[in-house]
Amino acid sequence: MNQQSEHPVPNTRVVITGMGVVSCLGSGVGAFWEGLTASRSGIGPIQSFDVTGLRNPEGGEVRDWPEETLPEWAAGMDDAVRFALAAGLEAMACAGVEAPLGPNAGVILATNFGGAGTFQKWASDRRSGVGASSRFSDFSSESTIGKANVPRSDDAGFKSSLMSTATDALALLAGATGPRASLSLSCSSGAAAIGMALDWIRLGKAEIMIAGGYDALTLYSLSGLSCLRTVTTEKIRPFDKNRSGTVFGEGAGVVILESESRAVARQVRPLAVVSGWASNNNAHHLTAPQTDGRGLLQVMRGACDDAQRGPSAIDYVNAHGTGTRYNDPAETSALHELLGARAQETPVSSIKAAISHTMGAAGAIEAIACVQAIRTGILPPTLNWSERDPDCDLDYLPNESRERSIACALSVSSGIGGNNAALLLEKYD
Repeated sequence: MNQQSEHPVPNTRVVITGMGVVSCLGSGVGAFWEGLTASRSGIGPIQSFDVTGLRNPEGGEVRDWPEETLPEWAAGMDDAVRFALAAGLEAMACAGVEAPLGPNAGVILATNFGGAGTFQKWASDRRSGVGASSRFSDFSSESTIGKANVPRSDDAGFKSSLMSTATDALALLAGATGPRASLSLSCSSGAAAIGMALDWIRLGKAEIMIAGGYDALTLYSLSGLSCLRTVTTEKIRPFDKNRSGTVFGEGAGVVILESESRAVARQVRPLAVVSGWASNNNAHHLTAPQTDGRGLLQVMRGACDDAQRGPSAIDYVNAHGTGTRYNDPAETSALHELLGARAQETPVSSIKAAISHTMGAAGAIEAIACVQAIRTGILPPTLNWSERDPDCDLDYLPNESRERSIACALSVSSGIGGNNAALLLEKYD
């Protein structure tokens, strides 16, 4: 039995009341969902930096997002942080909450690379002497001490290279003075952030949590990921026989979670219930995948156990579905084990061919896609699928969305280093 299921779950129902998305397919949940269900892809040529020498010149680059909604002090911050703030503001507006949220509100955000682009630029500038004196001095001068809680633009730019900055900045923006944390669990990060927020509410550490994931495309991150041989030289083709790797991108997904009692007291109808989650690690290799899918199966079962639901409750699976040679059959095998005789009839899709693999944001954005599928009765497709692989034999919703009423969705995330996370989301009745 999964270790998490051995402990009783506190009797607190936790719901999602707000959601926000920044993605290459569209920013704002409405634009994102419209593009996704219309079978469009936002992947295209990367324009923000020189891609010479990289395995693939394309990615999921965000080009149109609501920068104007951000406070003035965020202007100098890393794009990754700014994506998280924009998604957070949309989620708060959707939930009908305003700052300051106070001591019963917390923040958990997750990322793979944080403000890597800013760190890369600042390190390069310092080495060359460009801007070194103005940007690296005077950090604790009279201009910043004892003043209002509005960061100076230079300080904000420097701090945004840190892994914790998006969490700090969103807590500041929301006036959330409760617990906060910054996670980095590879590509399961966004899902794990939502799961940990669920636990904190259950345990009474907070009544409302802002949770999600974010990342930005940088030369640094794409160079490293290319070295790991996970990037295809063509299109990403999840679960297809001719798949050859993934395509990375950027964005953010943020949700507002709160106790059902708090939402009811505010007279807000929840969007969905987060009924269970689990996380684990394969303890297999620092970068290579576990090809038998054993860790994925355990985390899927763990989420069901945590929700006190059997796998028979699952109507739809939003798969990790990276389009790599090893992930897709391993995930398919795990789903066969989990769902048994229902595996062939349960729809499964990967949205990565539409929005790319958004790294730390992936699990959060995919959870939002599950909520939208539950709310709208439309299941998003797996794009670029054309030829069946004998080892990938499930119903992957190839190339076209499908109308189907569902009550329960499983969202699965995995990542380099063997980090796995799964969320079980249900219709609010």
